[in-house]
Parts: sequence; C-alpha cells; structure tokens
Amino acid sequence: MCVCVCVCSLTFHCVPAFDVHLFLVDKLQCVARWFEQVNALPVCQTVAQRVQQQKSLESLKRFLQKQPLPPARCRNDAEREMTDEEIQAAGATWSRGLADRPTPAERRHPILPQEGKRNVLITSALPYVNNVPHLGNIIGCVLSADVFARYGRLRGWNALFVCGTDEYGTATENKAREEGLSPQEICDKYHAVHASIYKWFQIDFDHFGRTTTEKQTEIAQDIFWRLYDRGFLIPDTVDQLHCENCQRFLADRFVEGICPNCRYPEARGDQCDKCGRLINAVELKDPQCKVCKRTPVVRSSAHLFLDLPKLESQLEQWLEQSMSTGNWTSNARHITRSWLRDGLKPRCITRDLRWGTPVPHPDFSGKVFYVWFDAPIGYLSITASYTDEWEKWWKNPEKVELYNFMAKDNVPFHSVVFPCSLLGAQDNYTLVSNLIATEYLNYEDTKFSKSRGVGVFGDMAKDTDIPSDVWRFYLLYLRPEGQDSAFSWADMALKNNSELLNNLGNFINRAGMFASKFFEGRVPQMELQQEDKRLLAQVGFELRQYIQLLDRVRIRDALKCILNISRHGNQYIQVNEPWKKIKGGDEDRLRAGTVTGVSVNVACLLSAMLRPYMPAVSATIREQLCAPANCADAMFQGAGSFVCTLPAGHRIGTISPLFQKLEAEQIESLKRRFGGQQVSARRFSFLGGLPGKKKRASGFIYPVFYAATRTMNLSAASGREQTRFA
Repeated sequence: MCVCVCVCSLTFHCVPAFDVHLFLVDKLQCVARWFEQVNALPVCQTVAQRVQQQKSLESLKRFLQKQPLPPARCRNDAEREMTDEEIQAAGATWSRGLADRPTPAERRHPILPQEGKRNVLITSALPYVNNVPHLGNIIGCVLSADVFARYGRLRGWNALFVCGTDEYGTATENKAREEGLSPQEICDKYHAVHASIYKWFQIDFDHFGRTTTEKQTEIAQDIFWRLYDRGFLIPDTVDQLHCENCQRFLADRFVEGICPNCRYPEARGDQCDKCGRLINAVELKDPQCKVCKRTPVVRSSAHLFLDLPKLESQLEQWLEQSMSTGNWTSNARHITRSWLRDGLKPRCITRDLRWGTPVPHPDFSGKVFYVWFDAPIGYLSITASYTDEWEKWWKNPEKVELYNFMAKDNVPFHSVVFPCSLLGAQDNYTLVSNLIATEYLNYEDTKFSKSRGVGVFGDMAKDTDIPSDVWRFYLLYLRPEGQDSAFSWADMALKNNSELLNNLGNFINRAGMFASKFFEGRVPQMELQQEDKRLLAQVGFELRQYIQLLDRVRIRDALKCILNISRHGNQYIQVNEPWKKIKGGDEDRLRAGTVTGVSVNVACLLSAMLRPYMPAVSATIREQLCAPANCADAMFQGAGSFVCTLPAGHRIGTISPLFQKLEAEQIESLKRRFGGQQVSARRFSFLGGLPGKKKRASGFIYPVFYAATRTMNLSAASGREQTRFA
C-alpha cells in the first residue's frame, strides 16, 4: 500500500512533465484533492524527493509507461454517486440526438491503409490444421481477435482482420498417416472443418486463408534469402534419430521410448508426460520409430540456425519502443523479458521433413522450414492472398498498428523469433505493436481431450442447441485475461439464466414491451427529471469505461460494463413502476412515458455495445427497435456519448424474448455427454503436433503454437537448447 501511495505522490510531483490529458487533474477536482492529500503525507514527500534527486522526470516517465496495467478492480457501480455536474452534462449530451451524424460507410474489399485514418492490422494465432479446435483454442485466439476487430470497426478505425490455418509440419504428416490420406488431403479436410466452425461462431474475418500456398513459399523464401545474404543464418551439424527402415530422420512426434529420468515407457521425443521433464530424442532409452516400430540410430544432420545473438541488440531496441508505446499484456512482457534475461541462442529454422516450405539453398535441399520460422510468415502470405497490395499493410510500420492475439505459450515466437526474422530481413516490415496474450482455459476440473471424449470442441458446440451467441458470451465472460480459468457447465447455466435472461434480456424485453403495450409501439414523449438524468449519467459513465477498457483490449472487463448498464436499467424501471403509473392521471402517464422512452434508448445503446460480443443478439435488438443504422457510430465517436437515438414518435417493431433458460436437466445431460463417459465415435487424435509440441499439465494446447517450455532437438553446437519459459 505504501509503495502504491508513494508512486502516486511521485506521479503527482511529475505531472507537469507529462501530457496533462493523461491525468485530467484540472477537470477531475476529486482526483486533484486526493493527490494533494496523498502528497502531504511525510513518507510520500520523502520518497518523492529521494527519487527526484536520483532520476530525471523523463526517466521516471519511461519507467511508469513500462509498468503493466493494474488488474481491474471489482466495483459496485450501482452504488456510485454521480455528481450534479455529471448529471447535468449527461442531460445536455442526451438532447443532441443523431443530428448531423453521418451514416456509416459499408466495408469494401480489399481494405487498405488510408491516409488520416487509424489503420489497425489484426491477426490471430493461426490454428493448426491437424485437428478440431476446442473452446480454449477459440477464446484464446480467433474469438478475442474477432471482438476487437468488430469493436474497431464500430470506432471508425480502418481495420483488417486476417487469419488462416497453419498446414505444414510433422503433425500434418502424422495425421495423414493415421487417416490414410495425403498431407494435402488432410489440410483440405481440416481447413474446411475450421472454416465451418468459425463461421458458426460468427468470427468475422476479412480473410481466412491457409499456409499451403505459392504466396507462402514465395514470401518465406524471400525472407530466408535476405537473412542469409546479411549473415544472420549460420550452419551447424546436430545429432538426430534416424529410422533406417523408413529412411527418414525422426521428428519428435515420430519417436517414443523410455524416459531417462523416470523410466516411463511411453515418453516422446521432446517431453515425458509422466514426470514432465524436457528431454532430447537421442536421450530416450530403447527408442522406437512410431511408424514401423524399429529401433532408430543416431546420425548427424546439417541445419541452418537463425543467429539470434547477432540480432539481440536490434531486438531489445525495438522491444523498448514497442512495449513503451504499444499495448502488451503483462504476461507477454514477462515471458519476453525471461527469454532475454540470460541472452539469446541460435535457433534452428530447418527440419528433415517432407511436408513444408522447401529450403531454397542447394546445400540444404530436401529440408523444409521449421514451423516457428515458417508459420508466422503465414500472416503475410494470407494477406497477400487477400490483396496484391499486401505490402501496404506489412511494409508500412509508420502508418499501421499491428495487434497479435494468442495464448501465452505463443508469446516468445511472436516477440522474439518472428521479429528477429523480420528485423534481420531489413525490408521495413511492420512489427507487432500490441501483443495480446491470454492465460489458459481448462475444462471443468480436467483437460480437453478429443480422444477421451472430454470437453467441448468446435464441431460439437452447435449440437448442444445452445446459440452461438450464448457460447460467445460465456467464453468472453470467463476469458482468462489475468489468470487461468475453467469452463463449467453449471456456471454457464448460472450466467445464462442470471446475466443474460434475468438481467440483460429482462431489461430489453420490458422496455420494448412497455412501448408496444402502453404506447402503441411508439416511443412516447419524454420530459426528463433529475432521476432520469442520473440514469443517463450512470449509463454514460459505463459507456466511457467500456470504450477505455476495449481500447486497452480488456475484453472481459468491458463486457461487465454492458451488464452493469442493464442492471441500472432494471433498477430504474423497478423504482419508477411504469406499469402502475400508466393507469394514473396525465402526470403519471407522462412519467410512465418518460421512463419507457429512456429505457428503450438504453436498450438501443446496449444493442450497439453488444455488437462485438453477441452479433446476432445485437442485430435482433436493433431489428426489434427499428434502430437507425448510425445509432452505434454516434455513440462510439470520440470518448463515447450516450445520446437519444430513438426520439419520441419513433415506431418500434415486434418485441420477443432474446434468451431461453438453460434447465438443470439439460445441463446435467450435456455434462455427462462431454465428461468422458461417452467417447465420441469420431476419434480424433488431439495430441498430435509439430516437433517440440508438448502436453501441458493443465491440458490447454493450442493447435498451432506450442508451449515454450520444451527441449529443442535441433539447436546450436551443443545439439540441445533448453527453451526458457517463465
């Protein structure tokens, strides 16, 4: 507590050195008074003087900018008192309405950066094509990115959202062997599966592509040659297991043996699932080729390594700038710094595989690029498949902001390896300015497993008869932003029945039904009293909080603002009892009309705020209210303002319930169905993966980007690199 208070006092001392708009002390008098009181404390005076003697204000500013945002505090805004100034300002803002608000422009493809616009490029970690994504995969990558992309469009940003399936590597070869198909056939099959799942979840990509394209080969090989010509690739020879019968070097997923640490008989070539220790495939006792079951032999193989130590100073300089000006989640910052803490080591970028982007150098013919060199280049090649003018996005760092969405185990490859590849290529590439990483989502008290029938996978969700918007809501409600979270059927039912049905749906339905039943389907005349303006102020406050949070990609916390507004609305209706006042005299009827008119306008605002989270529900509300096309844009301009979008006389449509109750029997049935008692007839091997992929103890595995805590079988001269992960 003392540290926080002292930092606040120190910040107050240094306010003149900062942008005054950062603190708004001149406008928020309560904040100014608080700073003055804290500043008067002797301990704060002492600390401020000591630090100011040792460091300049500019260095303090840089230090504070680097600090991660504090976790969101639980707040009960229903009890927050609005000041008279806030109440009067809310009434004045409300009265402006939609006058002179332009109709939003349609999205037209191809979307390209524009002068004078905020150009935002959004990517989601490419899902690996060897299997069906589960709920954790969906919330950690594509769904989070989709919410932010939809929000950005509401804000009027020029946003492009690209993604696609990552299709090269060992896991694809393994899956093809299991299903008796060629690697290309496997890619075609599961690319269609992924696209269908994301369509059902209403993921609104601007383009959903894939990495098995000529564009991928062209761009990856171009970056390779630029690195090679500039001296950032170095050759080395390492020991690997080779199957004489199959005539191939064995990647981690193709070899199994006895763990040298705990003697577990089914350890893989990268890690033991029993003791969790990282191992090198050549250390396995009695190793076996998983294809033919023969014993492999140790052979040397020549490979190319990205010289990360040579690029380390450039990387650190770029990270300093990106982290100080961009939005990096605290786990992304921490993981990146842990990689840099002890210095970087050369990293192998080639593999002895058949399915992948070919290495173009004649001395390394027959090899392909390793996934962690190749896969992130997929962002560029997928954009190139979308538009021939892709370089306007990817070679335009001065005018483009790049947001990467992923799980935390993907971080080092996006914050260290991929940026080093682009920095070394020296071609003015756009590098990530905002790296958004989630923690892990588990299933109940265990882990997702397709083979054991445990957990909900994307192709199963729609068979539950629960609408995709409800799935989106619940996954976003428990999005693991600061710590791991767990999907729970009981909790999903609770949140649906309490937050969606009884809170949000109840308020919107009541507001619309009052207008339909008591005022012939039109918004009644409104004469605002102090109590109405107080609600407007409360709603306006939540709207501004929502915008501030989503600007910082605090997706879960911003969702709570929507639910807070509907709670305010329900309380407002309950206190004013329009169903009783409509039966009274003219004054009471006018009061009932005002409450109804304000409520339907709050419902209209909620439809706009829900658009990034529950797009189908949002569209239904707008349709029922016959809301104007520009109602959302009007309220999302600038810092956010709650205005009257449905004036008196506006006719609304047919009102119907938005949500259905999830019954206890239904939930118990679903819990049994997905709890592993019944193994799905469609048995997919979920645990396949590229070299180096591991099973985590918590069970949350991303299908393209793998946990950073693992052993690299192909590394520098020692033949082994222990990847660091904090």
